Amino acid sequence: MFEQTFKNIDDILHKDAGCGSELDYVEQTSWVLFLKYLDDLEGDRATAAELTGKTYTPIIEPEYQWSIWAAPKLRRTQLSKGGSVTEPVEVDHNALTGDDLIDFVNGKLFPYLSKFKLSAENADTIEYKIGEIFSELKNRVQSGYNLREVINRIDELRFRTHAEKHEMSHLYEDKIKNMGNAGRNGGEYYTPRPLITTIVKVVDPKIGDKIYDGAAGSAGFLCEAFDYLASTGSATGNGLSTKDWETLQKRTFYGKEKKSLAYIIGIMNMILHGVEAPNIIHTNTLAENLADIQEKDRYDVVLANPPFGGKERAEVQQNFPIKTGETASLFLQHFIKILKAGGRAGVVIKNTFLSNTDNASIALRKELLQNCNLHTVLDLPGGTFTGAGVKTVVLFFEKGKPTQKVWYYQLNPGRNLGKTNPLNEKDLEEFVELQKTFADGPNSWTIDVDALNGVEVDLSVKNPNKKEEAALRPPQEILEEIKALDDESAEILNSISELI
Repeated sequence: MFEQTFKNIDDILHKDAGCGSELDYVEQTSWVLFLKYLDDLEGDRATAAELTGKTYTPIIEPEYQWSIWAAPKLRRTQLSKGGSVTEPVEVDHNALTGDDLIDFVNGKLFPYLSKFKLSAENADTIEYKIGEIFSELKNRVQSGYNLREVINRIDELRFRTHAEKHEMSHLYEDKIKNMGNAGRNGGEYYTPRPLITTIVKVVDPKIGDKIYDGAAGSAGFLCEAFDYLASTGSATGNGLSTKDWETLQKRTFYGKEKKSLAYIIGIMNMILHGVEAPNIIHTNTLAENLADIQEKDRYDVVLANPPFGGKERAEVQQNFPIKTGETASLFLQHFIKILKAGGRAGVVIKNTFLSNTDNASIALRKELLQNCNLHTVLDLPGGTFTGAGVKTVVLFFEKGKPTQKVWYYQLNPGRNLGKTNPLNEKDLEEFVELQKTFADGPNSWTIDVDALNGVEVDLSVKNPNKKEEAALRPPQEILEEIKALDDESAEILNSISELI
């Protein structure tokens, strides 16, 4: 039901003059979907209060509740053995539509909801998140008739049972993936779900850990960590206790995100996964001076895929002891600094970081090896990130003791990865199993850091079990890289044009 509804909504938005891309479809679906989810959440809370003899005070005032402005229902009274029962049967056709609906949404609803950010008790409440979402988003649907159709479709959805919420969260992930594939801007904050799942398994967070992603994007890492802990986190094996559940909700997941749309999508993604008030902050992580990070600011676990290929201004670089314009290298310094002693991390980064000969890369590799135990490097094949045009590795490390040995695994799925043939969890099964014991094999090997030659500390992936050969790259991979480079050139030219 959910999947077909999403397709129908995309078809409606495709006809609207205010929505021109998959990014717009996701953004506009998100705010309507959120208000329907919030209405169901309030319904659950009211029912729970009634069962315990308490009175529930709704978050949203009556005029702005979903059942009043969005989907007022015609009601019918039916006779039953226990007496008469009044229940909603269909949307009232006198409900707001056309210009009246657009005027209400733009002139009343959004201004009302955005004020929650100022009136909320603190940032860790759903009231504050409501205010944040509607302060950042704008309604882009220009036709009130199209918006009425979208609302009617979403009103058919239900988020009451665990199964319904689970299905919805995964379909929302699919929409984020489509948004990522729609263009470079989206792709910057989408990481393949099977890779995220694998990284979380290897890092193995526990209940009570504070988990952080300073480049949160659509919050895929935090959502997957939540699912992982919700299903495996109980120490007793008897399910999560009330205390554990409260810990997961309020004191476990933390993130930062610079871009407005990614930030909103990340909050929405976490809420749909079951975290009611996500601790995600809208800020530029790299604007924080590393010298200002204190022990109270540190985390037990870092899970992240920082943007690669970006360049940071000179004033941002001043916040870091190792000066570089490479965004990913600055993020890696941030992650090392913000981890507690004994903290664990799984971080995606360009594979060139392992062998670059510039002073900053060499200094950062030495910093990583001296202050952290870089125990595992997962080498990913080209095509893992759709349209990225670069190869990546995942660094797994623990802070607080120097690296002595590094275990490498070179992923060979046996096929060319791409948009129509993506990475899947089965591809990564052998890695997960061998990594438990750091076992050597045809695709895995161990190096002794003390044996590395030269001052450059070259950590590049060189499988000793395979003969060096000049591999012919498949045409599709070459074309994807050319397209990615063309997109990057176009983006730079657009930036220059805006400055002229």
